[in-house]
Amino acid sequence: QVQLEESGGGLVQAGGSLRLSCTASRLPGNFYYYNWAWFRQYPGKEREGVAYIRISDGTTTYLDSAKDRFTISSDNAKNTLYLHLNNLKPDDSAMYYCAAGGYGLNCRNYLYFGRGTQVNVSS
Repeated sequence: QVQLEESGGGLVQAGGSLRLSCTASRLPGNFYYYNWAWFRQYPGKEREGVAYIRISDGTTTYLDSAKDRFTISSDNAKNTLYLHLNNLKPDDSAMYYCAAGGYGLNCRNYLYFGRGTQVNVSS
């Protein structure tokens, strides 16, 4: 059974930074050949795609409000995906999930999700 485990969330003041991590295990096939994404979810809302990466060629895509503030990256040797969050705003407060086995920023395209890590940004 595929496992994606997020970590790194927490409480931070506006303007601060966090680094979210997502460690994968039991993936069918090599971590390198998957497409990966980070989503966030506000209470009562559908998951919103924040960042996407196709590791094989380094292609990335970001939600407009995340451009220039968030960076998606990976450490293939550690089977770990990252999301670097900079200049955080209170509107960034949400549960953040990593996902694999899909494409783009639509959550309905993805096969695997982690359980999430909570980010709270105080004003």
